[in-house]
Amino acid sequence: MSGLSTEELSLNGPLKVSATEECVGPMRLTKEPIQVLLVFAKEDSQSDAFWWACDRAGFRCNIARTPESAVECFLDKHHEIIVIDGRHSRYFEPEAVCRMIRATKPSESTVILAVVPQKLPDQEEPSVLPLLCAGFSRRFVENSSVSACYNELIQIEHGEVRCQFKLRACNSVFTALEYCQEAVEITSEDHIIQYVNPAFERMMGYHRGELIGKELTELPKSDKNRADLLDTINTCIKKGKEWQGIYFARKKSGDSIQQQVKILPVIGQGGKIRHFVAIKRAHTDNNNQVLKMNKEDRCSGDHPQSECHSLRHRDRRKDSIDARSVGSRGSDAPSLQNRRYSSVARIHSMTIEAPITKVINIINAAQESSPVTVAEALDRVLEILRTTELYSPQLASKDDDPHTNDLVGGLMTDGLRRLSGNEYVFSKNMSQSQLAIPVTLSDVPPSIAEMLNDEERWEFNILDLEAATHKRPLTYLGLKIFTSFGVCDFLNCSEATLRSWLQLMEANYHSSNSYHNSTHAADVLHATAYFLRKERVKSSLDQLDEVAALIAATVHDVDHPGRTNSFLCNAGSELAILYNDTAVLESHHAALAFQLTIRDGKSNIFKNIDRNQFRTLRQAIIDMVLATEMTRHFEHVSKFVNSINKPMAAIEETSTSSTNSDCEGQSNIRNSPENRLLIKRMLIKCADVANPCRPLELCIEWAGRISEEYFAQTDEEKRQGLPVVMPVFDRNTCSVPKSQISFIDYFITDMFDAWDAFASLPNLMEHLSENYKYWKNLDDMKCKSLRPPPPS
Repeated sequence: MSGLSTEELSLNGPLKVSATEECVGPMRLTKEPIQVLLVFAKEDSQSDAFWWACDRAGFRCNIARTPESAVECFLDKHHEIIVIDGRHSRYFEPEAVCRMIRATKPSESTVILAVVPQKLPDQEEPSVLPLLCAGFSRRFVENSSVSACYNELIQIEHGEVRCQFKLRACNSVFTALEYCQEAVEITSEDHIIQYVNPAFERMMGYHRGELIGKELTELPKSDKNRADLLDTINTCIKKGKEWQGIYFARKKSGDSIQQQVKILPVIGQGGKIRHFVAIKRAHTDNNNQVLKMNKEDRCSGDHPQSECHSLRHRDRRKDSIDARSVGSRGSDAPSLQNRRYSSVARIHSMTIEAPITKVINIINAAQESSPVTVAEALDRVLEILRTTELYSPQLASKDDDPHTNDLVGGLMTDGLRRLSGNEYVFSKNMSQSQLAIPVTLSDVPPSIAEMLNDEERWEFNILDLEAATHKRPLTYLGLKIFTSFGVCDFLNCSEATLRSWLQLMEANYHSSNSYHNSTHAADVLHATAYFLRKERVKSSLDQLDEVAALIAATVHDVDHPGRTNSFLCNAGSELAILYNDTAVLESHHAALAFQLTIRDGKSNIFKNIDRNQFRTLRQAIIDMVLATEMTRHFEHVSKFVNSINKPMAAIEETSTSSTNSDCEGQSNIRNSPENRLLIKRMLIKCADVANPCRPLELCIEWAGRISEEYFAQTDEEKRQGLPVVMPVFDRNTCSVPKSQISFIDYFITDMFDAWDAFASLPNLMEHLSENYKYWKNLDDMKCKSLRPPPPS
């Protein structure tokens, strides 16, 4: 050990330690080898003793020499045990180091051990309270014996670490309960309510806080049950047997609800019944989503596993309604894509439902009991309704959420009409002298080429490419993606023409914008290419659609001024007047892109395709760019859900002849011209606002950039005396976490649920969930900035 001088050291040890298994109830858990972090400023006999104790125990071990490297190493490895040297405060304060680690989220289940000096013979035993208050779990009196250190570590592993391991397993079970469609109620042996899940709250109308701690006898009972039913149930479950049957419960509103109920006794300490678990579903005879239960009351001695196969992702918005389960599937279709079921389920409960959607649902219901001729006529009606502009939703009032109100006002309206001398003119960024010497794909710098090798992954870091290319990521990424999709071959143009076109487009993005610059365009291009490679998207579109999508992504914000449509309309800008205050920026992006392209043959990527193909391609590009305008956001999402998601889900549910979800009926739905148009619109819309679905660090950076752009707009509105369209985006008072939460709740969740149900994007949905939790945690801490404050 004496030769080691680096700040952080790792112990691989001579032992090859494999993961072990442990059971918690019926759940089999795999435990990786324990990881230990030693925080010692200097190497001595005590640090050596813990090092070799870890080696003997088969634990993985790291050593950190400074508080900063300790936190960094811990955030990377998530150690189960941390040993902090508390003997010498001249190097660092052990309590401060402990607090720094405890301030991180992963430390909740970490055991932190303080090494304290031996007391003198006449010295009083010091109190452990200061250490506990600082966040330490226990203390270890200085002892350089390897055996003493080994015994301490083994006791911690068999005690606190194992308990934390089981607690984490329990957390996963409770997470499943939180997202489960079935209502679940857990009571003590004395029938005191200890837990109800969100599905129970929705079914019964109670909030969890109104029920926890109450006895079941305190809740109102329905008078529709037979008189002896409760006695029958109690007699059965007290014998340790399961009861299953039909039961009427009284909701908070006073209404009775008929339920299919299964109650299971849970044996605990001392072999006694410690809890009762009740699983409840609304009893619906004709609903093929509800698993059939015996209509006779049943008391049995066996304990079959709960049939809670249908998990759903709880809607993050307030006052959300329950999702109709499409997760339950019969045994004849076990290979369906289960990972998309939660997103499909949420589609049925979207609260952006327009009146036309209700009409379609009524017609669908009427078809089930209609003669064939009537059903066919109703099919024709549905076809007409799905291909006309009838999908604009009735939006609920958001007065109680100023952040959402301002986002809707700023992104979905054309501003307050105001006669004013104020004029907003774009600052052009078209200096050709700023362009670099053209490069071909074959002579891209090696460091950039290496980055681009990773571009097919969703986690590709566009900000690293921005830095490496000196804020010209669009040209480099465009060359790579356009080449991989064969765009030059399709357009019959040379790589030099494509290169010139990409450079021309990038030169017309404003690098002075914090958000709407060429890096954002490159980010949207990357997301577009990622979506186009997904199997179901790929099989729905032809090459012209793919080329149109890539070009639309590249140009969709060209010459963006860093201000919203509402601002331009209020300022009476030339563009707002030109486009009659309607889709001002989107119309400008599309028009300017074609003007710039055809101006010079050296960069005209369309010069070699025939007129008809050009017109078709041009119309597809324009349609996709205009789809990024937010005033028709809910219309596009609603059309996609009702014309694609729901019909495809219905085919999956009714199909018994094949386990392949991409059957002929679904292919017909996807490949119709009208629905291909909807798919392309949805694709670019999701690519345009995919920041909340990126890895956390990228999500945070993009949130900071868009906030800065909105802050700058508010500053300019105040300077010019214009209406402030988004008052909450005041740099002195704005809560960035609240703005992100509102944006995700109101615009992102439903749209990406629908897109995930179609394209299957579990990694994006996982990032979205984690990022949402991050913003919620900051908001709960009353933090208004992008990151939590450093520990004091």
